[in-house]
Amino acid sequence: MRLVIVSIGRLKQGPEQELVERYRKRFDDIGRKLGFRGLEIREIPESRARDTATRIAEEAAAISTIVPEKSVLVALDERGDNLDSASFARQLGRWRDDAVAQAIFAIGGADGLSPDLRRKAKLDIAFGSATWPHQMVRVMLLEQIYRAATILAAHPYHRA
Repeated sequence: MRLVIVSIGRLKQGPEQELVERYRKRFDDIGRKLGFRGLEIREIPESRARDTATRIAEEAAAISTIVPEKSVLVALDERGDNLDSASFARQLGRWRDDAVAQAIFAIGGADGLSPDLRRKAKLDIAFGSATWPHQMVRVMLLEQIYRAATILAAHPYHRA
């Protein structure tokens, strides 16, 4: 299974980018051994529309073009479920074992994800009830993906 993170907004050089690259490299090292075929990050520019509804719709349309038919969509949204790391790992493992080709993780822009896109998601995840900037959500998601791989591999990184 291939993992793809689709994020509205660009991540500039700096500490967030360094953390993203660190967790992506760590995941690549362990993920291949677990049957994952890689982790890709796709950045989509923020919509420049003046009104919120149009911005959300344009960003949703851009995300939708990246989501293939038989993939699993995961929405990162403050209204989503708060999963513990072990549950998240089990879900990734199930999708991998069910031969899901791709899991697409969608991170919205400043206005969030469209309701239509969230309804299409097989899983809706929140990192608590706080609103986080997309840069931080990307770092936290990559850390959780890496942590999930270590849980699946019975690696000592995760200590429950």
